[in-house]
Amino acid sequence: MMLPFKLVVVDLETTGNSPRKGEKIIQISAVIIEGGRIVDQFTSFVSPGKAIPPFIEELTGINDEMVKDAPLFHEIAPDILRILDGGVFVAHNVGFDLSFLQAELEEAGYNPFSGPSFDTVELAKIALPSADSFKLTELSNSLSLSHVRPHQADSDAYVTAELLLYFIEKLKSLPLVTLEKLGDLSAHLKSDLSLLFSEIVSEKQKHVEDLQDELEVYRGIALRRKIVEDQEIPESTDLDIEINESLEAHIPSYEKREAQVQMMDEIRDSFEESRHLVVEAGTGVGKSLGYLWPSLQFAKRHNERVVISTFTVQLQEQLLQKEIALLKKMCPFSFQAVLLKGKNHYINLFKFEQSLREDDSQYDVVLTKMQILVWLTRTHTGDVDELNLTSGGQLFWNRLRHDGWHLPHNKDPWVSKDFYLYARKRAQSAEIIITNHSMLLSDLINKGNLIPAFDYLVIDEAHHLDKSARQHLGIVLDYLSIKFSTSQLGTLEQRQLFGRLNGLMDTHGFEGNVHPFEIDHKLSQYYMDLEDAMNVLTNFFYKNAKKRQGVQKLQLRVSEEMKKGRTWQPVQMAFERVISGMKTIEREFDGILDTIKSKKLKLKDSEKALVEEFYSFLVEWNELYGDLRAIFLKELDEYVLWLEGDTRSLPNSLVIQAQPVDVSRNLKEELFSKKKSVILTSATLTVSHSFKYFLNEIGLTGEGIKELQLSSPFRYDQSATLFIPNDVPEIQQVSTEEYIESISSHLIGVAQATQGRMLILFTSYDMLRRTYELMKDSGLLEDYVLMAQGISSGSRTRLTKNFQRFDKAILFGTSSFWEGVDIPGEDLSCLALVRLPFSPPDDPVTQAKSEILKEQGKNPFSSHSLPQAIIRFKQGVGRLIRRSSDRGIVIVYDRRVKTTRYGKAFLDSIPAMRVKEGDLYDLISWIEDWL
Repeated sequence: MMLPFKLVVVDLETTGNSPRKGEKIIQISAVIIEGGRIVDQFTSFVSPGKAIPPFIEELTGINDEMVKDAPLFHEIAPDILRILDGGVFVAHNVGFDLSFLQAELEEAGYNPFSGPSFDTVELAKIALPSADSFKLTELSNSLSLSHVRPHQADSDAYVTAELLLYFIEKLKSLPLVTLEKLGDLSAHLKSDLSLLFSEIVSEKQKHVEDLQDELEVYRGIALRRKIVEDQEIPESTDLDIEINESLEAHIPSYEKREAQVQMMDEIRDSFEESRHLVVEAGTGVGKSLGYLWPSLQFAKRHNERVVISTFTVQLQEQLLQKEIALLKKMCPFSFQAVLLKGKNHYINLFKFEQSLREDDSQYDVVLTKMQILVWLTRTHTGDVDELNLTSGGQLFWNRLRHDGWHLPHNKDPWVSKDFYLYARKRAQSAEIIITNHSMLLSDLINKGNLIPAFDYLVIDEAHHLDKSARQHLGIVLDYLSIKFSTSQLGTLEQRQLFGRLNGLMDTHGFEGNVHPFEIDHKLSQYYMDLEDAMNVLTNFFYKNAKKRQGVQKLQLRVSEEMKKGRTWQPVQMAFERVISGMKTIEREFDGILDTIKSKKLKLKDSEKALVEEFYSFLVEWNELYGDLRAIFLKELDEYVLWLEGDTRSLPNSLVIQAQPVDVSRNLKEELFSKKKSVILTSATLTVSHSFKYFLNEIGLTGEGIKELQLSSPFRYDQSATLFIPNDVPEIQQVSTEEYIESISSHLIGVAQATQGRMLILFTSYDMLRRTYELMKDSGLLEDYVLMAQGISSGSRTRLTKNFQRFDKAILFGTSSFWEGVDIPGEDLSCLALVRLPFSPPDDPVTQAKSEILKEQGKNPFSSHSLPQAIIRFKQGVGRLIRRSSDRGIVIVYDRRVKTTRYGKAFLDSIPAMRVKEGDLYDLISWIEDWL
């Protein structure tokens, strides 16, 4: 298919982001596509008439020398306008390149470009809705396009042109029904992609083609057919294959690991003997295969199913894509392993079909509908985690997600295609079910109606089990979500849930017990009461929270003492009104939905979808009612309650949290006493070679628990060194100000010696921010890229990826970086720990735990704070050496590791490595010899 228009793909490199502030173009490139092929490319450096900032030079590799003899913009403007004439302007993030070019054209005295434009970021989101990232470098890497010099215009423009052609091919392969719907929606996009869609659609309509075999069209939506698992592989009963020989045959450069074999044997025995086992497996033991293989053997041999639970989604995906895929290649028998998640991870196709009939031109809604239409032609699972949605898209998804049925199943025309039921059905027949701690805990609380029945369980990342259980049994409410979710009801005037339900009642001519006006009045009263209660709570929080200079994020624990005080009473009274209002409103709506059900009305599809949506809403309403009641009206025994918020944006930033202080009893009763064998594993479970702290926290005590500690096969004594600077003051003996100044200047010296490639871990966000600002403003790290969690934009994963992209990078992280960040190889060679990772003394959970331990006559420091900090310290140190070829240096700035009695326990708990002490000069010379 030939597109009838000329496409001109442009990329600019500039001295900064804003032409209004006098920033200039330093390089421009335009690739011309005609007849579906790249036919020409124009590239030129441009003299900006000002110096290029160091950061831009580091990013693009373009320096002042390269542009000093280049033409000025007005000298090449006529060429650029000639190339653009009669074409479509295309760029990756077209808003930036087009507006920058327009500003330069205007300044040079030319008319701006007035043709249509396509944005390849927008196009990427539609054509590849599951891409990890829509950044140019990451898209071109994932599609293996050669991108020689990222951040230079000629290379970027060429790669963008190749991406554009690739996306067009992807779209052309979609079925006509999908393309027609995309075409209708594309009118509301930001760039002029509707031109492209209408062209593809009209071409496709000329040649009617058969639907691809793997697709089906149901009720006007194209979907991928569900796979019916076939057991084609000749069943071998050989369950005792020599695993190491098979691994050798399938993994290049495989080395047999004694520790892994030992782990497999122990797990096999524990399953056979129905007992619990804890395994600490150091980095490099290969624990994923260490538990998957014996689990699979056991499941096959005894016709049982084994559930594997992980804390993070990343690990779930990795298990399926890497280890399970490897086992499928190796095994002489067939088996099924499935990923099972909570209901609301899956799309409700009936709700989606109805949403397509709504005429909503809001940008995020339109984009998300387009992404889902394309995704449905590819997904086997219908699991939202496969989609890369915008934050507005996430809100729209909440309307489409699955939460069971209110009307009988058979009233939903999509039941036969339902993804959630399909996942459950596959789980029923699978030997291995992979899930996460959150789903596992929900299953225990819901008495096992989420995961098919099982007696054998492996918990990986087990050091998170008590935290997950606390969060899961806990309550988190935030001001904005409460407002957002209750406002979905609306009033009679507003065409929201209540208004639409009232319309349905009028159409079918029936009434509820109470006149709609009366419900409307109750709703208005409720919205006012809620606003009042939130304001009273915000005032209580602001008055009582400890304020520290320069710290905007505040936290306040609401103790039992406080609840008995005068200031809490108004809060309680205000919420009593809210809670009783909620009960009344819920009763009215429940009555209406029951009437609809019992009258067996002939509902249109759109009306059925409305009833389902209302039902989902009431489920959420009920949860909120229960949570508010628990916090403000009931006695929350053995729970800790606290409020947090940012003083700059109250009440919007207000969060209410409650968590059980201790979950050991819950886990013991609901998990360990009910399952025949639970295997708990992680790289960090012991403190000074003992599992005691971990086992107490999770309630696994008593006879018959086997313990196994497997150390890392890596030679840490040859690959890592721990350095303790002796020219930094002790943290307790100087002001925070002085301490931060001292470590900042130290860190600058270290960064220059290691050439970046450094991760600095903090225990408080406040200290991170101040250190980051001091180092950034020092002027000594001009050609380094400094990235900080909570300051630089992006999630943890995004920051990690950016860190790997730049040579001279320094990454600042807080608690979530202490673990779960994987940066192997050259990219990370220095890890600096600013403080030992003790929880801050005013942390609500720590405080409450300490009080309980004191009552029991125990020392809170040695029985809780210290072991918890040691486990975090082990995780921090574990970031450094991820492969046997890695080398690195750990710097611990907190002198307590040497000067206190308990400091030795930290060093004893990490793999044996060289420990050195000295000043900054010793450290720098050591780095220069060592790295």
